[in-house]
Amino acid sequence: MAQVSLKNVSKIFANGVKVVNNVKLGVENKEFMVLVGPSGCGKSTTLRMIAGLEEISSGEIYIGDKVVNDIPAKDRDIAMVFQNYALYPHFTVFENMAFGLKLRSYPKNEIISRVNEAADILGIRHLLNRRPKELSGGERQRVAVGRAIVRKPMVFLFDEPLSNLDAKLRVQMRTEIHKLHIRLQATIVYVTHDQVEAMTMGDRIAVMRDGVLQQVADPMSVYDSPKNKFVAGFIGSPPMNFMKGTIIKKDGRIYFDEGKIAVKLVESMYREILPYAGKEVIFGIRAEDIYDKLFVSEAPPENIVRVNCEVVEPMGSEVYLYLNTGRHTFIARAGAHDRPKVNQNMDVVFDMSKVHFFDKDSEESII
Repeated sequence: MAQVSLKNVSKIFANGVKVVNNVKLGVENKEFMVLVGPSGCGKSTTLRMIAGLEEISSGEIYIGDKVVNDIPAKDRDIAMVFQNYALYPHFTVFENMAFGLKLRSYPKNEIISRVNEAADILGIRHLLNRRPKELSGGERQRVAVGRAIVRKPMVFLFDEPLSNLDAKLRVQMRTEIHKLHIRLQATIVYVTHDQVEAMTMGDRIAVMRDGVLQQVADPMSVYDSPKNKFVAGFIGSPPMNFMKGTIIKKDGRIYFDEGKIAVKLVESMYREILPYAGKEVIFGIRAEDIYDKLFVSEAPPENIVRVNCEVVEPMGSEVYLYLNTGRHTFIARAGAHDRPKVNQNMDVVFDMSKVHFFDKDSEESII
C-alpha cells in the first residue's frame, strides 16, 4: 500500500523562518493529491520533505506504514518529476530513462522492457535515440515523466511540472498526466500554483498559505464551501468577488447592506447570520452567480441592484463584465452575446442562494 501521511510536520530554516507549519495530511493509496497555493506558501518544501531532499524540523512522515524521516531519498521508493525536467543533456532519451535502473543494477533485459513500456505509454518510442536538446518542451516533460514511470515506485511526486510549458501544451499535458494516473493507478502528490490544474486533476486538493494547510477536500467541495476568505479567493477563475458591508434586520427580513446597494438573504441563512446583525462582515459571490437583468425572466426585486459597467471583456464563449456599485468593483460572467454599453448603468441580479459570508476579523466562513 502506498499511503503517504504527514503528522505535525514543520520546517524551520536556519534563519528561524518557519516555511511549513505543523502540517497534517493523509494521502490515500492510488489517490491524486494536489498541493496548491501561491508562491512561497511551502508546498514545494513539503514535497521535498516527502522525497527526502529536505530535512524536516519536527513531525513524522510515513510512506506506507514506515516512518521515513531518517531514510535517504534513494531508499524511499518514490520517483520525482522536477519543474526543470533535470535531464542529462549528453544522454539519449533511452539513457535518461534507464539511468536510475542502471544505478540499481537491474538486468539489461528488464531495463529495455521497462523503458519501452513507459515510452509506449507516453507515446515517445520514436524519440528514444534523441538527446534532450533535440526535443520540444512537451517531449522533454514526457521523458521526465517516463524516467519516473520506469521505476514503478510506491509514490510519484510532481513539482510544478507544467510551469515551463506554453498555455496550450499545459492543457494537453494536464490531460496526459490525468490519464496516466488512471492507467497506472498510482499514488501521486502533485504541487502547483495553478488553481485550474488543481481543480481539474486532483481527487482532492490541499490549499496552503504561509506554510499552513488551509483546507483539504475534493475540488468541488473546496469551490462550493471554502473554509475561509483566502481559499474562496484563491480557488476559482475569475476569483470570488468580495464586498464589505453590514448585516441589518428590517421588517422581519435580513439584508446585507454594502452602503450603496442592499440585498436580501435567503431564509435558510438566517440562523447562521443572525449573531452578526448590526455587525460588519465580508460578502462573497462568484462571477457566474451574477446575472444581467435583461436575461432573467423573474427576479426578486430585493436581489436586483443598479451598477455601472466599466469594462466589457470578451472571452469567446463568455464575457466578463467589470461592474461598480460606487463602493466596490466586481466581476460578472455573462453569455457571449451579452454586450452592455461601457460606462452606462445596468441592472444585475444576485443569486442569493449561492453567496458566502466571512467574519471580518478572522476571515473564517460564516456561511
